[in-house]
Amino acid sequence: MVSQVNAEPPLRRMVDNTMWLALEENLASADERFMEWLRDAHAMEEQSEQMLERTCDRLENYPEVRERFNAHRAVSRRHADTVRQCIGRRGGSPSAIKDTAGKLMAFAQGASGLFVGDEVVKAILATSTFEQMKISSYEILKATARTVGDSETERACEENLREEQQMADWLEDNIAPITQTYLQREEASGVTAKH
Repeated sequence: MVSQVNAEPPLRRMVDNTMWLALEENLASADERFMEWLRDAHAMEEQSEQMLERTCDRLENYPEVRERFNAHRAVSRRHADTVRQCIGRRGGSPSAIKDTAGKLMAFAQGASGLFVGDEVVKAILATSTFEQMKISSYEILKATARTVGDSETERACEENLREEQQMADWLEDNIAPITQTYLQREEASGVTAKH
């Protein structure tokens, strides 16, 4: 005689198996996630380049900010190329949808500067926030590259991370002086402070 205490009801087994199968279908492998995150990083760099370009076009009265943003725009272009190469080595290609969405977001960010009176301050704030996201993204990519055994991509992400950290440090060091310059220009008569 089989003990009824240890027998699992068939419905319970069926629900658990169904749930498990659904869960398995939604789980991505580390390699799949890595490719997804690399595509995200490529779109992020494309967005960064366009956002910096649009901002630089209008920063007439803050030459040090304009110069630094222009320099970092070139860095973002190089990072996008590096990430594209990493994607290609892994047998993929960048996501046109993600790249387009990133560029649309950059356009909206750039256009929003037209409607604020403190554009340079908002640009510093947005760029600083974006740099922190990029730093975290490259940390995630480095850890994932290590997990999947892709040392070449790990090195590339480490280099990108180092340059993003340099930009974040520059922004942190310059937030107060740029803000003070903006406030002084705003109070001066006949001087444009906005950009």
